[in-house]
Amino acid sequence: MSPQSSRKALTAGLIDVFADASLSGNPLAVVEDADGLSDSEMRRIASEFNQAETTFVLRSNRADLKLRSFTAAGAEVGGAGHNALGAWLWLAESGKLGPIRTPRSFRQEIGSEVLPIELRPVDGRIFGRMRQSALRLGPPLADLAPLAAALGLAPEDLLSEPPPRAANTGTAHLLVRLHDAATVDRADPFAKGLLKVLNAASAEGCYVYALDGAAPDRAYARFFNPTVGLWEDAATGTAAGPLAAYLASEGMISDVLKIEQGTKMGRRSILHVSLVPEPEILGTGIITMRGTLTF
Repeated sequence: MSPQSSRKALTAGLIDVFADASLSGNPLAVVEDADGLSDSEMRRIASEFNQAETTFVLRSNRADLKLRSFTAAGAEVGGAGHNALGAWLWLAESGKLGPIRTPRSFRQEIGSEVLPIELRPVDGRIFGRMRQSALRLGPPLADLAPLAAALGLAPEDLLSEPPPRAANTGTAHLLVRLHDAATVDRADPFAKGLLKVLNAASAEGCYVYALDGAAPDRAYARFFNPTVGLWEDAATGTAAGPLAAYLASEGMISDVLKIEQGTKMGRRSILHVSLVPEPEILGTGIITMRGTLTF
């Protein structure tokens, strides 16, 4: 068999998740029918796409489909965030799930979990409503000085209500409340210091946020995740879910939270979280590229 005839060809492309218009939101690379790929091939493909995450769609004997996601640096990431929502929106918009004329529910295998997702048509577009796991909290950080320094901020820029701590509804992230949106935009993390703080907190990434004093159900956020080689992310469902659940557990919001993220990067994204009581991430996406991946 010639080298040319043994090449693989898979349908793949890009979708902007949590986006109202193309070239906004958080881009995700998606690769269909990835069952025959090795872990090494998935990592190489994720490196080739060079996006925050690339999601591979596989068959599952536990759910409707299995999803695996890798960063461009080759780290596999779990949780039901833009990596999962984007893959389902890609399949729905491509017609791979059949007609979505009324709400339809599916089950997705992500890591060791099987979680539900609902897809429904709204004004000619497909919206996803994706369930996460119940909230798990780590201990509050006792010393905020190393965290402030790692974020390039002063200790007084950090608020202690609620206290910074790791929160997990699928993936553990350190949640840090800052004074206001301007302070969030001033954050300039130092990778080595932030990695040390995240390791001590048993957290993967760091979600800095400010609440809107005029509308407490709104937040402005940025996300840093040097542990998986992802410096800043434009929209992070695996951090938005635990943030909403954490704030609700502290009595600071009721059952909904709207988060603006990615604005500092020029990729403004809007994430909607509803608590039922576990977090559900709501959003849509726009396919910007579809083609054939050959290698």
